[in-house]
Amino acid sequence: MKILVTGGAGFIGSHLVDRLIKEGHKIVVVDNLSTGKKENLNKRAKFYKIDICSPKISEIFKKEKPEVVFHLAAQIDVRKSVENPVKDAKINILGSLNILENCRKFGTKKFIFASSGGAIYGETNLIPTPETHPARPESPYGLAKLLIEQYLEFYKKNYGLDYVSLRYSNIYGPRQNSKAEAGVIAIFVDKLLNDKTPTIFGDGSQTRDYLYVEDAVEAALICTGLTRANLIPIFNIGTGKETSVNEIYSLISKMIGKNIKPIFAQAKAGDLKRSCLDSSKIKKEMGWQPKYDLKEGLKKTIEWFKSSK
Repeated sequence: MKILVTGGAGFIGSHLVDRLIKEGHKIVVVDNLSTGKKENLNKRAKFYKIDICSPKISEIFKKEKPEVVFHLAAQIDVRKSVENPVKDAKINILGSLNILENCRKFGTKKFIFASSGGAIYGETNLIPTPETHPARPESPYGLAKLLIEQYLEFYKKNYGLDYVSLRYSNIYGPRQNSKAEAGVIAIFVDKLLNDKTPTIFGDGSQTRDYLYVEDAVEAALICTGLTRANLIPIFNIGTGKETSVNEIYSLISKMIGKNIKPIFAQAKAGDLKRSCLDSSKIKKEMGWQPKYDLKEGLKKTIEWFKSSK
């Protein structure tokens, strides 16, 4: 198929592009390289350096006419969305709508959206959290993800655009940006390998559901086909296992063999205390199952950071 991937030079997007090309699809990548990197790009993908908010996106859709769109381009930092809700909305809401409108105009058959589990559900006592849990976003980032899911349902009902929304847990792995504020695993690995002291915001007892990037890509891949008509196409993608930031730091320290005590700083606004997803729906309906446990995923991530130093 002809597939367009927004954010295809980014962390998750580039892994997805590699896999889609391996499967034999023709890939078009749209990325403004604000956080994505040119070295992540697969040479066999057709690349357009362009912002998802640009009106010139129409020219790409008109020329390429993708059958499927994977939409991963986004402002991905929860904390930045709290600091600047307007900028977050311009990218994550208006940018997404720009892509959706072009899907409608140029006959795209399927739209697969990289959404967020924890950011949509907010603080919850039901752990692991299922898709049926009420949405209570506590950040503009989470609000934007939820709103786009609602727009997707609108586009499906009114224009027949088939969609799947993947509510991801915390994804980690090779190519994750260790210089950003998001992605504690990449930050910890990078700091420890360079004998620097990492900062933990809050007391470190906050938990997340850590998912290896190849498992995230596999979930996206199995959603390229048509989903059942009567199925609500929103799926949690996670391991269902809670791990605290302190536990993650301890594991990485032992694996790298460095005993550097972290600095603890005040918790950041918008950060959740607990987040863990129940993925039994996609396991049952689509046969997806995470293949990597945390130690195996961390080992592969550390190896990549070592080799790219």
